[in-house]
Amino acid sequence: MRPVPGEAKQRGLLVVLSGPSGVGKGTVVARAMQARSPAARRLRRSVSVTTRSPRPEEREGEDYFFRSEVEFQRMAEAGELLEWATYLDHSYGTPREWVEGQLEDGYDVVLEIEVQGAMQVRERRPEAVLIYMLPPSWRALRRRLAHRRSESEEVQQRRLEVARREVNLIPRYDYWICNDRVAPAARRFLAILEAEHARVKRWNVSELIGDTSG
Repeated sequence: MRPVPGEAKQRGLLVVLSGPSGVGKGTVVARAMQARSPAARRLRRSVSVTTRSPRPEEREGEDYFFRSEVEFQRMAEAGELLEWATYLDHSYGTPREWVEGQLEDGYDVVLEIEVQGAMQVRERRPEAVLIYMLPPSWRALRRRLAHRRSESEEVQQRRLEVARREVNLIPRYDYWICNDRVAPAARRFLAILEAEHARVKRWNVSELIGDTSG
């Protein structure tokens, strides 16, 4: 069954969501997927592969696929990753086969990835939709990182330094969202996907309008 019955056939959107660590990307996507709308029903969240150790609340196959550095490099060299990058001494990547299958089935797949990986997707898949999520302020971001209580002060500062450098690349994204509150940010995220699905260039017009002879 199609994700949205009755619609003309359309390949799903490849969506990249980036933003500073602690900005709430995962929380916003989770809220968006709970909405009662066609955009929410089409949405699938890609699970990244990483070489870092899991946090206490994280689960294999749900939050990340946790792999050794050796296995990660094997996957990268075998072409099994759509993109991959190193962030704070650990590697992260997106499994290619699963993503392609979901897109062919008409689902929108969101990759919650860092800027390095996003720029790879921009180069390799120019049709992808890139969204950057910002916090309402740097002070709010510091509070969110501290609230997680899973990292040292040194690591938190490194994350903030990376975030300050990354914002210079925001002009290479298509949209930006401020996560001031989760619910409005999730609605803005879904609105972007709806707008992208309405772009004429993404449709076979003859399928849309049918037979014009009569």
